Amino acid sequence: MRVLIVIPARYASSRYPGKPLVELTGAGGGKKSLIQRSWEAAGQVLGDHRVVVATDDDRIRQAAEGFGAEVVMTSEACRNGTERCAEAHEVLGGGYDIVVNLQGDAPLTPHWFVEALIDELSKDADAGMATPVLRCDGRALNGFLEDRRAGRVGGTTAVFDSRGHALYFSKEVIPYTSRPYDDAEETPVFHHVGVYAYRAAALSAYPGWSEGPLEGLEGLEQLRFLENGRAVRCVDVEARGRQFWELNNPEDVPRIEKMMMEMGLD
Repeated sequence: MRVLIVIPARYASSRYPGKPLVELTGAGGGKKSLIQRSWEAAGQVLGDHRVVVATDDDRIRQAAEGFGAEVVMTSEACRNGTERCAEAHEVLGGGYDIVVNLQGDAPLTPHWFVEALIDELSKDADAGMATPVLRCDGRALNGFLEDRRAGRVGGTTAVFDSRGHALYFSKEVIPYTSRPYDDAEETPVFHHVGVYAYRAAALSAYPGWSEGPLEGLEGLEQLRFLENGRAVRCVDVEARGRQFWELNNPEDVPRIEKMMMEMGLD
């Protein structure tokens, strides 16, 4: 199957303007921008896949071309990363079976997460999209709850049915749990990892669907699939000792740098 990996990146983030160009310090002291670290993560995915950065900003284009990335310029009218991926696929002439959206704020995404998406989506004929979920230990869940108490938007959680098809995604912590968990304890909460793999036909249809009320309230682009009756496959992945966090707020920079230090990632 032909696979295209797109890293959508925009400068004008409402929560964190200029986020793709924020520098993160690795375990060895080296500094690299968020977009470069995301591009390097994409390059670790096994297989002969094409990787492009999709942006509407010349500052990001110049930075990405500076470290060797292929860049596709897209419209400022794209409302989210999925629409930007759809436009990038169209600009490149289409022809790919699966398009992966490796969001530019997730530099710690392990390559096996993406490989699992590609594999599972190719086998699940009912799903137009697949996305990974990671069972939270107490440490991760407590981090989510701490963010919510502080009024910060942290990670996204997901609930799904017995087939692995999504029931809902939320920036609140779902399902509700009534007791505390120790850091190393397994919890019933699944962290939704912001990576997506789409069948090309589903991705092409997406920009033509109107934003629904749930997507508008949560600010989660994947809800548009659910609101239009399309199956989303949640793929249960394993951390294999890796920590994971998305860069949503300025406060996340030291958290991610600490994780990189602990995992020895330069």
